[in-house]
Amino acid sequence: MSDVRMFVLGALLRGPMHGHRIRRQAQLDRTELWTDIKAGSLYGALHRLVAEGAIEVVRTEQAGGPARTVYALTAAGREEFVALRDRTLREVRLRPDPVDLALHYADDLTEKDLRALIGDRRDALIGRLTAWRHQREQAEPYLRGLEPMTFDHTTARLRAEIAWHESLLEQLPELLAAAGRGAAPETEGRQE
Repeated sequence: MSDVRMFVLGALLRGPMHGHRIRRQAQLDRTELWTDIKAGSLYGALHRLVAEGAIEVVRTEQAGGPARTVYALTAAGREEFVALRDRTLREVRLRPDPVDLALHYADDLTEKDLRALIGDRRDALIGRLTAWRHQREQAEPYLRGLEPMTFDHTTARLRAEIAWHESLLEQLPELLAAAGRGAAPETEGRQE
């Protein structure tokens, strides 16, 4: 929830706005690509932040469409934003990748099958990197301040993931041999 909180509070630093505009901002910024924020989770966050006193309802607008509640940051919300931002900038947060757990339980896979699965993951990452580079090119004229570095951060992470997958594929025969699996026949599972 802290990513969503920081996004909502940060958006409201610019001034009061309604939930639809905050959601639209998340979509325009494509926050789901570089954060854990889903645009649909923003309305729930708005309600929680109002209940906690971090933001307040300032008015309701209705201009030819549905009524929209306009929210503003409170002093407590501004303090919370600063604390969240500063903590996030100091904190290193590398989440475990579930692929490591899956590899732990891959004893029943043949080398061929494991190689295919890891190769598919690598290829998907290469596809994501290609798409990310394209998005960077499209966004380039509009990037300002530190925004180019957020693109570079994701690019570096994708490159590192691709390199790890390629290293795993290269070392797979030796790793399986060291685990006592050897070159298992392709029709059989794990050698006992």
